[in-house]
Amino acid sequence: MSLIEQAARRLEELKRAGAEVPEGAPRPDAAPAAGAEAARSAVPTPEAVAEAIAAREDIAARQGLDRPAIPTALGGRPDAGASQSRRVDVDLVRLRELGFVTPDAPKTQIADEFRVIKRPIIRNARAATASRARPTNLVMVTSALPGEGKTFTALNLAISVAMELDSTVLLVDGDVAHPALPELLGVPPSPGLLDLLTEGRVDVADALVKTNIEKLTVLPAGSRHRRATELLASEQMASLLRELATRYRDRVIIFDSPPLLATTEARVLATHMGQVIVVVAANSTTQRNVDHALATIESCEIVLMMLNKVTTSDVGSYYGMYGDANTP
Repeated sequence: MSLIEQAARRLEELKRAGAEVPEGAPRPDAAPAAGAEAARSAVPTPEAVAEAIAAREDIAARQGLDRPAIPTALGGRPDAGASQSRRVDVDLVRLRELGFVTPDAPKTQIADEFRVIKRPIIRNARAATASRARPTNLVMVTSALPGEGKTFTALNLAISVAMELDSTVLLVDGDVAHPALPELLGVPPSPGLLDLLTEGRVDVADALVKTNIEKLTVLPAGSRHRRATELLASEQMASLLRELATRYRDRVIIFDSPPLLATTEARVLATHMGQVIVVVAANSTTQRNVDHALATIESCEIVLMMLNKVTTSDVGSYYGMYGDANTP
């Protein structure tokens, strides 16, 4: 297709959109002009194209439409640099009924237990990381097998850390095969972690979801991908994590990861982490499975264990006495 035909087609598209096309602009069905002078008169000048685009934008503005994207042929990809901030309102009543920590009910047994759990994690995250291979504010929550409570722990930990006065939290759904956080938090299907690694047009700001829990932001898992393990192991993933970890000094990034013995994604994800928390179900997970899970974690300097589903708790009984002493 010649330059004249390309320009004619572009101006015809502008004309259909309602823009005023300059006099003498070529029509798609017109025969090609003969001679150099005819060619010069048929090719629109940059000024004419700019006027046509301005007219189109003016029409869109009068009709209450969004600003049209600049065509790629006239400079840049469509919507380059544009980001839409997304937000969800988490049902705090439902979360509390399911046994989760909520900011509106800070004095509960589960809230006090996670106050104890989060303290060393926050201390590690704020420690100087110059001597460590990976940022210690990258925290992965996992387990040996499914059903041990790693998502329960990751979400509770994230909400509890967000209640700190000087910490913000990014909760990442790293369980890319079986994401559970969207259903718990009410996050609709949307771009997320894997899309950031596969779609060059998706910006980090487009994938983040703000919540009504102050200082808690969520990064969904995103679209499923058959090479998820390779994507998580890529240099692009390492670069993304460096950006997330260093952009805000007060940010703690918590990953809800797949179980270590059930998938390869968790083992790959652990190679990027500064801290790994392994959740163990009391009276359920065998010592053998715990040992095998720990053996899959390579080169992470800080590995913590958390016992879940305990029927009795010394912290809980202390909380009960503390509550009685302060009841009017």
